[in-house]
Amino acid sequence: MRRRWAAMGLRQPSWLAWQGGCLLAGLLLCLASVLANWDFDLILQNATKRYGDLGPAKGRILAWNELIQGSIDLPESEKLTAVNRFFNRQLRFTDDIRTWRQNDYWATPVEALVKGAGDCEDYSIAKYFTLRRLGIPAEKLRITYVKALRQNQAHMVLTYYKTPTADPLVLDNLIGEIRPASQRNDLLPVYAFNAEGLYTGAKRAGDTKKLSRWQDLLKKMRAEGFAIGEG
Repeated sequence: MRRRWAAMGLRQPSWLAWQGGCLLAGLLLCLASVLANWDFDLILQNATKRYGDLGPAKGRILAWNELIQGSIDLPESEKLTAVNRFFNRQLRFTDDIRTWRQNDYWATPVEALVKGAGDCEDYSIAKYFTLRRLGIPAEKLRITYVKALRQNQAHMVLTYYKTPTADPLVLDNLIGEIRPASQRNDLLPVYAFNAEGLYTGAKRAGDTKKLSRWQDLLKKMRAEGFAIGEG
């Protein structure tokens, strides 16, 4: 099992290259985070224009902001726990047909929080962007499409690689506990992606610019007021 998931990790010439690259990326990301701080006043204003009176959804969006402000200085492991717990508690699982009247709809975090609901990709997307905002580099995160073997259906989770060869941690809406992939024998990884590319097995399979749902998602988030770059 670990070998199957490890194939989803980044390939680097050496641990030193990974460590140096992460240090540089981390420094640049910290600077970018300061310059591109999410303006939740603007985000709420845009949401109100779109949806009208937000009602309880306003509290969920403000709680999201509080999560970010309160977690920015935490160690990465604690950021994972806080973000995973927040969205698993704030969102109830519903399928896209019920929520959006579509077979497959990728909601932004704001859309999911306004509804107070989402399906597996909505949980994964919300966790991904929140952890990116908290300073975790994109190369450590994968939105990962899997087969949930017990349910015999497609599923999506967020995976976190501490190093390229590490046993990734799985952030999932099916269970509250974050577990290593080696302990998730119920999941079979199929492909993964982040801002840097699309991956199948050990190979980079393409650019996410060709992933239309991802590009649509980024466009929607920018319209909502988020400074997210390419994700």
